[in-house]
Amino acid sequence: MALFMVVLVLVFILALSICTALLRWNELKFSKKGLPPGTMGWPIFGETTEFLKQGPNFMKNQRARYGSFFKSHILGCPTAVSMDPELNRYILLNEAKGLVPGYPQSMLDILGKCNIAAVHGSTHKQMRGALLALISPTMIKQQLLPKIDEFMRNFVSDWDNKIIDIQEKTKQMAFLSSLKQIASVESTSIAREFMPEFFKLVLGTLSLPIDLPGTNYRRGLKARKIILTILKQLIGKRRGCQESHKDMLAYLMRKDDNNRYKLSDAEIIDQIITILYSGYETVSTTSMMAVKYLHDHPSILEELRKEHMAIREKKRPEDPIEWNDLKPMKFTRAVIFETSRLATIVNGVLRKTTEEMELNGFVVPKGWRIYVYTREINYDPFIYPDPLAFNPWRWMDKSLESQSNFLIFGGGTRQCPGKELGIAEISTFLHYFITRYRWVEIGGEKLMKFPRVEAPNGLHIRVSSY
Repeated sequence: MALFMVVLVLVFILALSICTALLRWNELKFSKKGLPPGTMGWPIFGETTEFLKQGPNFMKNQRARYGSFFKSHILGCPTAVSMDPELNRYILLNEAKGLVPGYPQSMLDILGKCNIAAVHGSTHKQMRGALLALISPTMIKQQLLPKIDEFMRNFVSDWDNKIIDIQEKTKQMAFLSSLKQIASVESTSIAREFMPEFFKLVLGTLSLPIDLPGTNYRRGLKARKIILTILKQLIGKRRGCQESHKDMLAYLMRKDDNNRYKLSDAEIIDQIITILYSGYETVSTTSMMAVKYLHDHPSILEELRKEHMAIREKKRPEDPIEWNDLKPMKFTRAVIFETSRLATIVNGVLRKTTEEMELNGFVVPKGWRIYVYTREINYDPFIYPDPLAFNPWRWMDKSLESQSNFLIFGGGTRQCPGKELGIAEISTFLHYFITRYRWVEIGGEKLMKFPRVEAPNGLHIRVSSY
């Protein structure tokens, strides 16, 4: 027994020595003169585990030790983290000056190398032009909003006297609504196979790119292959069909002279995946958290309901929400902005250096990622007095939305192009939900705010007619 204990102690000392040596070796590897201060963690894994587990606290602790610009190794890459508002604005507005999108390898592999977040330069200009043509105000007004209205009206129609998981419902809502806008006729037939694979794809995008069985990365890669097959078959059927369609896929596939942005099939598929992915995260989570915050603040719910009842009173029961109805929804827009700010759906954006560059007096090597961490701006008391309070009225002052600190939807040339479409979707969902129903939470489930805003066990509500 004594011999066993001695061996156990020796093994422990050896393991501790190896771990210490590995950590020391990794720090020395990234100890080049001029680099920002900070720690790099383990070889390969870096500090990803601590970053994903601790989230905002990890960032705050590192800032307390090293200042607002420090180095780390997260999501598979050496990274310079900027929590400096002025530097963040400079980075977001100067993509052409040695900075390009720097999303994690897992995201590039799973979303596709042709997705708009991965490309830059002239390719980005073409892809963004093609996307903006799909979601312009004219397209929203004439093509997309009627589909959104029909979908939302039907989606919430049978919730009376039911207990539902609003997190699961808003996930389904965001995905199915986008799918209907992309492929209106075929959306119902492909949704059953498509949706579970899409959810696996989403989880895989924020993971270490280690291709081992059982990892979210492996599941995400497999899901992408299945989704590629579904979309290739869909495009093939469209080409063999004489019927004309009026949806996003039809516009992407146009080969006539009026189409300035002709894309290959691979680019069309990655564009579709990107549209689904970007809209899904923001629309589903903002909708869920709006329901949560409105439940917790009855006076705000009453103000919002008053705005929507005024719109409904001017219509017959069967009349849809139209483009001209969105503009008067000023308080609704304020609720959406305040929800996005307080819940912080997007924590920041990633850039990658194409050359060695100097920032804030430090040298960032070529090929490093820069994490523009914007989360803390949302809680700055100088910009948002009483920042932890849910107060949509602060957004009734339109100047707040136009400030340079307004980074809820990104910034610079990469500001979310689907901002107004997302607002239209959430506004239409809230319209039909709050004018038809009242609800109470049951269960008191825990909410997580990082790396994604989610309720691990769901967010259950009991719904009844209003």
